Amino acid sequence: MTADFQKPESLAGDIALDLIFRQARTYSHFLDRPVTDETLRAVYDLARLGPTSGNCQPLRIHFVRGAEAKARLEPALAAGNRKKTMAAPVTAIFAMDMEFYEQLPSQFHDPEARSWFAGKPKAIDEAAMRNGTLQAAYFILAARSLGLDCGPMSGFDREKVDAAFFAGTAWRSNFLCNLGYGNPGRLHPRNPRLDFDFACRIA
Repeated sequence: MTADFQKPESLAGDIALDLIFRQARTYSHFLDRPVTDETLRAVYDLARLGPTSGNCQPLRIHFVRGAEAKARLEPALAAGNRKKTMAAPVTAIFAMDMEFYEQLPSQFHDPEARSWFAGKPKAIDEAAMRNGTLQAAYFILAARSLGLDCGPMSGFDREKVDAAFFAGTAWRSNFLCNLGYGNPGRLHPRNPRLDFDFACRIA
């Protein structure tokens, strides 16, 4: 760090940064408080504004909330994720539409954009995974900004989830995220994060 280094001034402000990053945590336990449809819509309306390559927007989300839907999800969960997921107010299945390119004529300004992917499985897989995961991360940050807490996780059988929720569609699951209002009394201490000098290079 040079002597004339000045910490960048945040345009968002400390309250927003605390809410989204500094004080935000991964929750496994939630309060008995429902998450409304309106809240889920508001979170998505923020998250969808984040950039994707060619505005391809492959993210699709299935919100699992009712008892019948939870019962369909439970057999696909790893043992360590079962109890907390069944108790969470909502579980988002973050999925990817493997035919996302069919929407490009209405979503991107280049009329040739569909041809970048149609009939090209490798290009489809790479764009869907990269951009779908990116959009899911936007969703988590948007959820935090609107007061929700999140518990993203792997630890599930993708084939079982796809069979239970996406049979006959081009959607494929990526990862899960429990949503609700976290119980701070059940949090573990925050695990460390790698610092800049270890994880980054400037050339």
